[in-house]
Amino acid sequence: MATEALGWWGVPLAIAAGTMRGGTPFLFVSLGECLTEKSGKINLGLEGTLLMGAMSAYAISYLTGSPWVGVLVAGIAGMVLGSIHGWLSQQPRVNDVAVGIAMIIFGSGIAFFLGKPFIQPSAPQLPTLDLGGWSSLTQVQAALKISPLFLLGVILAPTLQWFFKSTRWGLLIRAVGDSPEAARAMGVSIFKVRMLSIIAGSFLAGIGGASLSLYYPGVWTERISSGQGLMAVALVIFAHWNPLQCLYASLLFGGAQALGPALQSVGVNSYYYLFNAAPYVLTLAIMILTCSPKRTLTGAPGALGTDT
Repeated sequence: MATEALGWWGVPLAIAAGTMRGGTPFLFVSLGECLTEKSGKINLGLEGTLLMGAMSAYAISYLTGSPWVGVLVAGIAGMVLGSIHGWLSQQPRVNDVAVGIAMIIFGSGIAFFLGKPFIQPSAPQLPTLDLGGWSSLTQVQAALKISPLFLLGVILAPTLQWFFKSTRWGLLIRAVGDSPEAARAMGVSIFKVRMLSIIAGSFLAGIGGASLSLYYPGVWTERISSGQGLMAVALVIFAHWNPLQCLYASLLFGGAQALGPALQSVGVNSYYYLFNAAPYVLTLAIMILTCSPKRTLTGAPGALGTDT
């Protein structure tokens, strides 16, 4: 760790490095959920999608020797789960929350079953961009190894915001999410738009899973997601359904996740579990602050959470 050589000066560096590492899966899953919710649907099943993406990426990377093929397969695995979720959630008298819970169980169960043989083997990891070459300290160099997936997510956030505001498909998604009746009167297929939005959002969530197993922490275990797929739902609310704000919120969650290990590396072991619980405490705080009946949620799609 960089903090071992730099002392307390290394804590901000460790948190910054952890922000970029830990924030990457949050970023992809939250952007995927933002895309889904813009169409008026909630996908609580992204926790299962995240696990399936992590397992698929690790397994394919191990079997083929190419981590980038693993990333692609992780996205495809997410699309498969997304197509199932998209079809089920749009059937008559079917509840989004119930479908989401079912997809969490289904996705995680499939990932655990198929991933058993890949828990022990070591798969090739994604290459990193070394931004610490200016320092002679190996700890600093290790802390500043950045994944290309993080940079891709940073580019994707403003691109998705532009997509919603300036493209025909983006406007159709927003129209379906805000007023399905009006969109239907215009001849827009609600089923098609929502199905494609859910599939595309699940593709991004699968990529988020790949960043877990092929970048940080860079292993495949059944507990690797730690609830990040569910936390992404709160993150999107916190970001007011704005892709660019999803980027900032993801970095905040990633920094919260890095707080405990950074302090522990300089000998702060008191309240260790409390610091490690920072992302969950942050999620709970966001839900409490946003559930007030006296406040309106800025940016929330009008049809979100309804049966239309």
